[in-house]
Amino acid sequence: MRCRQRLGDGRSGQRRTGQNRSRGPQAGGYKPIGDEIVNGFQLFLDLNDRRLGGHPAELLIVDEGETPESGRTAVEGLLQQNVIALTGVANSSVMLGIRDVVEQARVPLIGSDASPSTMQGVVYIWRTSYVNDEPGRALGPYVATQVPGGGRVVMIAPDYPAGRDAVAGFREGFGASDPRISSPVIWTEFNTSPGRDFFAAEIGQLRALNPEAVFCFYAGNAAVEFIKQLRAAGYRKVVYAPGFLTEGTVLDELGTDAENIFTALNYSADINNAANRRFASAYRKRHGSSPTTYAMASYDAAQVLDKAIRLVGDDLNPQQVNLALGRVGQIDSPRGPWQFNQPRTPQQMWYLREVRRDGQVLSNVLITELATLG
Repeated sequence: MRCRQRLGDGRSGQRRTGQNRSRGPQAGGYKPIGDEIVNGFQLFLDLNDRRLGGHPAELLIVDEGETPESGRTAVEGLLQQNVIALTGVANSSVMLGIRDVVEQARVPLIGSDASPSTMQGVVYIWRTSYVNDEPGRALGPYVATQVPGGGRVVMIAPDYPAGRDAVAGFREGFGASDPRISSPVIWTEFNTSPGRDFFAAEIGQLRALNPEAVFCFYAGNAAVEFIKQLRAAGYRKVVYAPGFLTEGTVLDELGTDAENIFTALNYSADINNAANRRFASAYRKRHGSSPTTYAMASYDAAQVLDKAIRLVGDDLNPQQVNLALGRVGQIDSPRGPWQFNQPRTPQQMWYLREVRRDGQVLSNVLITELATLG
């Protein structure tokens, strides 16, 4: 998702209605993620009189596609319309593909999902989500305390930027030289909508290694298919993963196959603070479901833009908004307070969650804090 702001030019004392162009996956396996991203940004607008920084704002939805090429085409189209800022992006390959276009245009992008670790040295790209290696870095030390000596952890992930980042982070956190993770990584093809037998060969390799635990990285439809196929193959032991594995509609579709899964994430819908009580209550009232990390980070992207635009005032231009983003300070977020670090990503807490039954439904239940990263 990318969001375009055309927010008040301040001329002759008049304000023009702002347009926010939101770009996210509107089809394919990442569509549920795109929906959550849109929902989070829209909720902030609805709770704040549909304004950002005092300027009227309108959210328009456009599909980012699934390739670097489709992402670049989409961004170039928005830049031709005198945008003030962009926000969103669900796919790491798309994020990498649009990097140079955004930097050369000198228009700030507040990314609310995809965040490759190689996104270094950027000036106009900020992220309210995380860096892709951080869930693994947070989870690795905990898993190292849970796997017995002589046990084996098998790592399996799609061979694309986010998958490689997730594995690298987990290796670092667990201990790269630890013999319990010495098995070669099992790489799968990146596919957001895999079929019923898509993972058969790789799961066969995994089962042959007889691991004590599995670390994996999947999201959306791919997460559903991987876990269902893994459980159908007879593996019922513990699975560790970044929290995207069980976020949102994925958990509903997995049912009891999601039991014995532990995840690391920067958000849980049951975090007990005033900002989250307001956010989660409003989200549940509107959508009939608990908010996800995708919705939360997009809500925060709107909150960050709101603060930055307010700092600039009426004389808006992309460069002034970008400078103001560096001065927004601490964000009172549903995840807990955070602030941008020097690489323009959040310094934030990471949480351990376990899939547990909550009455008639399964939920991602917060267990403990893992680490502050960023």
